[in-house]
Amino acid sequence: MAEITANAVKELRDRTGSGMMDCKAALAGTGGDVEKAIDYLREKGLAKAAKKASRAADDGRVFQYVHTNFKVGALVELNSETDFVAKTDEFNALGHEIAMHVTAANPLYLRPEDVPGEDLEREKAIYRQQLIDEGKPADRIDKIIEGKVRKFYENTCLLEQSYIRDPDRKIKDLLVELIAKLGENIVIRRFARFMVGE
Repeated sequence: MAEITANAVKELRDRTGSGMMDCKAALAGTGGDVEKAIDYLREKGLAKAAKKASRAADDGRVFQYVHTNFKVGALVELNSETDFVAKTDEFNALGHEIAMHVTAANPLYLRPEDVPGEDLEREKAIYRQQLIDEGKPADRIDKIIEGKVRKFYENTCLLEQSYIRDPDRKIKDLLVELIAKLGENIVIRRFARFMVGE
């Protein structure tokens, strides 16, 4: 079995924010491979977060961000289970980041389920006509539309959007990571974006 060094534990803690014992266990379970240990901790965090997702999050804070030109900004309500978590630096940093993301990325909906049925059907009809005009085979059109709908969600739904600072992570990933770290359910309740003249 590979020796678990203090440096490896420190590196894993720095990169994931996980506790020392969790880092040691992850390194032991992956033969000391830091990259595999990161994946292990993320998977464990996802499982933990999934368990907490059903718990009520009725506390929290409202965050605001206004761009330096004072022409565009956003308000975001981020909820937690307790005021204790709502006061942590990590929670407040996430709220600020999400408000900045909303300002920059201009999502229209919070999650895919929030997209009105008529809006989704209109998008599908447009895609279908475009594909017919392009001469795509009829038996492939529905499959292509599925992919286009996924892309539509990624462009318009806040939780599905790629985080502006790290496009490899979605906004929902940031929530899951913080839930795993703080041990409470955390949810974006609502948001609003304002732009001068709109």
